[in-house]
Amino acid sequence: MILELADIQIQAGKQAEFDAAIVRGVETVISKAQGFCGYKINKGMESPERYVLMIFWETLENHTVDFRNSPAFTEWRNMVGPYFAAPPKVEHFELLARSA
Repeated sequence: MILELADIQIQAGKQAEFDAAIVRGVETVISKAQGFCGYKINKGMESPERYVLMIFWETLENHTVDFRNSPAFTEWRNMVGPYFAAPPKVEHFELLARSA
């Protein structure tokens, strides 16, 4: 399983709107993508405009090829993109170890 980690900075004062948009986008668009395995969204306490979106994929290509090259990616970005203060920083990780 692959973890996609997106570090997102949004415009000040838009948190309530973005909260709704990001959850709606993941649940109605990304969750239907090939290889989608689950997600978590965390929002900053000290930095209220900062969000960390974690999406779990079966393979790296499920995100970088299948999803990114689909019309669903455009739909997703149309939902959340207007709130971005800067492009999200996105990286992928593979599991090294975990607790029980």
